Amino acid sequence: MTRRASGTVFGLAYGDALGAPTEFLGMEEIARRFGPDGPREPTGSPALVTDDTQMALAVADGLLDAPRDVPLTPDVIVPLWRRRFVDWLYSPDNNRAPGNTCLRACEGLAAGLPWLQATQRDSKGCGANMRVAPVGLVPGLTAEQRSAAAQLQAALTHGHPTGLAASELTAYAVRWLCDGLAPAGLPAALRDHCHAQRTTYHEDWLGDLWQRPAIDSPAAFISRGWDECLGVLDRLDAALAAPDRRADPCAATGAGWVAEEALATGLLCFLLFPDDPVGALARGAASSGDSDSIACLAGAFAGAHLGMDAWPPAWRPRIEYTGHLTRVGLAWD
Repeated sequence: MTRRASGTVFGLAYGDALGAPTEFLGMEEIARRFGPDGPREPTGSPALVTDDTQMALAVADGLLDAPRDVPLTPDVIVPLWRRRFVDWLYSPDNNRAPGNTCLRACEGLAAGLPWLQATQRDSKGCGANMRVAPVGLVPGLTAEQRSAAAQLQAALTHGHPTGLAASELTAYAVRWLCDGLAPAGLPAALRDHCHAQRTTYHEDWLGDLWQRPAIDSPAAFISRGWDECLGVLDRLDAALAAPDRRADPCAATGAGWVAEEALATGLLCFLLFPDDPVGALARGAASSGDSDSIACLAGAFAGAHLGMDAWPPAWRPRIEYTGHLTRVGLAWD
């Protein structure tokens, strides 16, 4: 059994655990500590993850909390995600250097602000899409529901249109890989999706998030995000045209601190090693940028493509939150 949902959530956590020790290190220091290929095994018992995995589990739990006998709508999911995000905010495990944008937005949610007031409207940090993979795993969603839910979970904390667009692309990459899309076809499929969705604004889900100075319409707002994603997909295509497995991936597609670069650099690491999931994680971890987020996205893509059996069995009992990850994976396998 392939168990692609389990492969995705465990891959995300494994990448997070491998990338956490290398975040903020330069390439020379990473090579000195871990060798030229970077870390290839999680360390510690348990092997600790970061807020990337914690918040992905919060997104997953909110989706699993939703009743199965009613359609997924913003009225259904926003209170569930609010509760899960606030639970994360106050968790004693929330001590892994979480991003300031997530902290500020979740503090607003905890204070009871409407999410449109709590969100950080100008932020497109990678916290928007490091946690979105579960939206790609939920079966039975319409295209509208999947797109809008992926954007909404980002918008609760990160209100920039590029954070929304990159999150939608991440969710669809996971979904398409789970459905059997060949990795080589992924960049073109994502580019086509950008063009198809470029002026689509999900007003029922996002309300008046688009309203801000110098923006005259919802379509003008959201197209900015899709255009930035198209730009970074150009850089991804260039990197894949002359692939270099030994080079710092951030030099090609960006350091990953912002949403579109995290997506592209995570994709690059995966696509350089489409049948070597540990190699993809190591490449993401051995990078000069936001290595935990890059490696966790690479791991989510690799797990969606190859399934749970692709990961070393000895890692499963060692990773932090293994029981929680198991429950989420089994719910959608």
